[in-house]
Amino acid sequence: MTLADHTHASAERAADAMSDYVFTFSYESFADARKRGMMRPPDRLVSTLMTHPDVRRLVVADPYRSWTTNWARAIIDRRHRPRETERLTLVSPLRFERTDPEDITAVEQTYRQYESAIRSRADAAGLQHPAFITANPLVAGFADLDWTDGALYYARDDWLSSPARRRYWPAYREAYRRIADRGHAVAAVSQEIIDRIAPRGPHAVVPNGIEPAEWLGSEPTPPDWFARIPGPRAVYVGTLDSRLDIDGLRTLATARPDLHIVLIGPAPDPKYIAGIRALANVHIRGEVGRAEVVAVLRNAELTLLAHRRTPLTEAMSPLKVYEYLAAGRPVLATDLLPVHGLGDRVHLATTVADFTDLVDDVLASGIQPEAQRRAFVAENAWPSRHRKILSLLKGGAGD
Repeated sequence: MTLADHTHASAERAADAMSDYVFTFSYESFADARKRGMMRPPDRLVSTLMTHPDVRRLVVADPYRSWTTNWARAIIDRRHRPRETERLTLVSPLRFERTDPEDITAVEQTYRQYESAIRSRADAAGLQHPAFITANPLVAGFADLDWTDGALYYARDDWLSSPARRRYWPAYREAYRRIADRGHAVAAVSQEIIDRIAPRGPHAVVPNGIEPAEWLGSEPTPPDWFARIPGPRAVYVGTLDSRLDIDGLRTLATARPDLHIVLIGPAPDPKYIAGIRALANVHIRGEVGRAEVVAVLRNAELTLLAHRRTPLTEAMSPLKVYEYLAAGRPVLATDLLPVHGLGDRVHLATTVADFTDLVDDVLASGIQPEAQRRAFVAENAWPSRHRKILSLLKGGAGD
């Protein structure tokens, strides 16, 4: 056999080892992910699939959008959409309705139609028996998926306990039942979600992780607005919604006027946080870019997981805590099971109001030594999380 023959044979073996994939977001689009810096767990997984050497072709599906409202969104989102290639295809299914139905039969019909649009695009793109990954429980539960080479539900939240989606709880409950009955693989960020779905197929707890490139550089200069806030500064990063313990933060801010509390993130309902805006030592910044988040956290004295204890927060794997630890900063956290076992840098209290008694001891623990900080980043990097998720589609890593 000639060298050319060997090279051709090796290329054929490599091609045979590659697989096709379909990925669907839950309620936000690829453009939404790009605009926020590809920083949420589904965004990270898509980024891996887009560059993974074992992925031959990939179809990424946006959630359903309405024909009547999509035209304006499409203009805004155009520059955030990926460039389609032979390897990557984006599909954005459209419908007349603006929201999902609530009736179970109608939900099934809706998501079978959504699946049909994705399958047609996958066939046109040349995908062959693709593995199917979805972050939407309704897709995982109600789509047929018999044309795929296995399906996996990536559960980053327990939608069944989300107050904002209460009217869809019956549909989520039925979706969980179907996911379990059909033996779909499940990768969930917490054991609580696994317990609530009770999957019969391959499953594993795969917590959130760290993007090393964001955290392993030298310490960045803090933004001017943050540098002007006197220390010590306690930072919370995340959506400022009902999971945040506003009463507890008010108690903490009042009891410790020397501690400046900085809240970074979008506020879907500004009225929810209105009660603490007037406090002199509470600073609400709103949503900022990824580089700014990293710069703030790596210059903070203290970080906060200031959540109420609810079924939703008990099922989370708080991404923010991993990022706080990647920044080398001590963490004050509500005592929730998903943050257990993350080391002695995470200090737990029953409620946010109880943070008051721990502030001095936590501040005294200081910044983590650089070698230990880097070791944490390496041990909790996204690539290892994604290897575990993808192995589930081959029947591995189950509990």
